[in-house]
Amino acid sequence: MSASASAAAELPPGRWLLLVYRIPSEPSRLRATVWRRIKSLGAIYLQSSAAALPASVSAERALRKLRSEIIDMNGTAALLSCEVLAGGGEIRAAFQAARNDEYEEIVDKCADFIAGVDKEYAENHFSYAELEENEVDLVKLRNWLARVRERDAFGAAGLEQALSSLAECEEKLEAYAARVYAEEAEGR
Repeated sequence: MSASASAAAELPPGRWLLLVYRIPSEPSRLRATVWRRIKSLGAIYLQSSAAALPASVSAERALRKLRSEIIDMNGTAALLSCEVLAGGGEIRAAFQAARNDEYEEIVDKCADFIAGVDKEYAENHFSYAELEENEVDLVKLRNWLARVRERDAFGAAGLEQALSSLAECEEKLEAYAARVYAEEAEGR
């Protein structure tokens, strides 16, 4: 079962979690911290200080933890489980758009990765150190895609392009690795 299918399996039909919060205006880093956490969870803002996620056990756990952190910041927060009575299509579309934006960002980073490997070819850099650096970058891309897929509860359209781009990166790195091994063998 795929990550998005397992996430969808946890979802009560049509249920959303809504975190409504208020944070003191100073220090401003507190607001930035909460904003980053909400973005990392894949939540969308319905309006200022009101973020929504499709209901799931993992989303509830994460939002309860964030609520506790907000309270520790001397803020206030309420976590609601709700059903959308009107405007559900718009909320779902906004959630899908957020996932598609993330997938598009991954596609862009994959293009950067491929350009970086192409640069290694152009500059004739075929070393184990360069290979290892590129392997680390590829692992980061894989992990990033996995995190986005976990929060892609409705199967956003951008997934296929992201998977295709990542496959291109993997093929490019395999070819580069073969060249590194060949160069090293010749150098001995």
